[in-house]
Amino acid sequence: MTADWSPLAAPSLDDLAALAETAFAALPAEIRKAAGEVVFRVDDFPDDEMLEALGIEDAFELTGLYQGVDRIHRSVFDPAPEASRVFLFRRPILDEWAERGDVTLGELISHILVHEIGHHFGLSDDDIHALEDQAD
Repeated sequence: MTADWSPLAAPSLDDLAALAETAFAALPAEIRKAAGEVVFRVDDFPDDEMLEALGIEDAFELTGLYQGVDRIHRSVFDPAPEASRVFLFRRPILDEWAERGDVTLGELISHILVHEIGHHFGLSDDDIHALEDQAD
């Protein structure tokens, strides 16, 4: 028997935002509290300025981005910083999800979200990968 996919549509920006909110709510309370005020935004793709700043040519290579002053580099003497933002990029996420085929969309979004929140805490990509390896 074949599944009928004809009535299904690709997850929307709002669908991914809901998955991100669910993933954030599932984090331990101490992590959510330590993250402080973080705004989540879902766009189809990163804008050209983001790609240029990161030296990325292919927009499909960037699934998420942390933007803001990480908690390690904030000072009480600095003016009140803007809320930190975590961007999730729908089309690259859906592309990775389809290519992998070994995780649910919720699991992938959770992974990306945790990775970007790691940057909020001042962790490098290498630090985050080492923590992920320890957790596996």
